[in-house]
Amino acid sequence: MDAAAVGSRHAVNACRARPAVVVSGADPAELARDLAGWRRTLVVADASGLSTVDPADAVVRRWVDPTALLCLAEGGRGRASTGWALPDDDFAHRGDGMVATAEVRALVLARLEPRLGTLVWDVAAGPGAVGVECARLGAAVVAVERDPVQCVRIIANASAHDVDVRVVESELSAVVADLPRPDAVFAGGGGPDVVRACARVGAARVVVATADLDRVVPARDALAEAGYLVRGSQLSAARLDGGALRAVDPVTVLWATRQG
Repeated sequence: MDAAAVGSRHAVNACRARPAVVVSGADPAELARDLAGWRRTLVVADASGLSTVDPADAVVRRWVDPTALLCLAEGGRGRASTGWALPDDDFAHRGDGMVATAEVRALVLARLEPRLGTLVWDVAAGPGAVGVECARLGAAVVAVERDPVQCVRIIANASAHDVDVRVVESELSAVVADLPRPDAVFAGGGGPDVVRACARVGAARVVVATADLDRVVPARDALAEAGYLVRGSQLSAARLDGGALRAVDPVTVLWATRQG
C-alpha cells in the first residue's frame, strides 16, 4: 500500500484493521503514533537496514530514508468476510434484547459504510455485534462500552469472528478526546448524552438505533443541531419460527450525514 497514493489516514486504518499490511511512502514514527492502543509490531526498512520495533519505540526513533514497513498484528487475525447481518446467535450476548438484531444490523451497516481504510466507533457497544461486523467488512473499529461484562463479550465476539476490535471500557465523554477521529459512528441505544457526544465528533456519518420512541426526536434534534442531514426508518420484522411468524420488537434507525 502506497501511503502517498491512498493517504496516510487510509493506510493507518488498514494497519489497525488487518493482520499484515505493507506500507510504502509513510513516516514510520507518524504511523506508529497513530497505532497507539493497537497491539502491533513494525518491521521497517531504512538506510540502516531492517528493524523490528514496537510502535512506542518507533515513535522516538530517528529513521533515515525509510522505504517501506510491514505492520503485523498479534495472532495474525483478519479473514475475509463471507457475508453480513449474521444471525443473532453468532454473537455472545445477554439474551435480553441487548444485541442489535440481524435485520437492524443490515440497515446500520449499509448506512455506516464500513470498508478498508475507514475507522468506525461502536459507542455504547453492548456485546459489539455492530463493531464486529464492521471489522469483518474491513474497517478499523473502536468499541466504547462502560460495562466490563459487555467488554468481555466484545473481546470474545471479536475473537470468535477472527477480527481485531479495540475495546475501551469507559463512558465516551471520558475518552473522546483521546480516541482517533472516526469516519463513522454507531450510537447504540440512542441515549441523549451519547448521541450529543457522537454528534460533536464530526464524523462523516452517524447512525443511531433505539427501541425507545421517546429518544427518537431528541436524537434527531441533536444531530441536526450539529450540522447533519438526518433521515430515519422504523424497522418491524416478523421472523419465520417453525410454521408461524414471530414478531421482533420494532427499532428506529436514524442515519445522519455531515453537510459540507
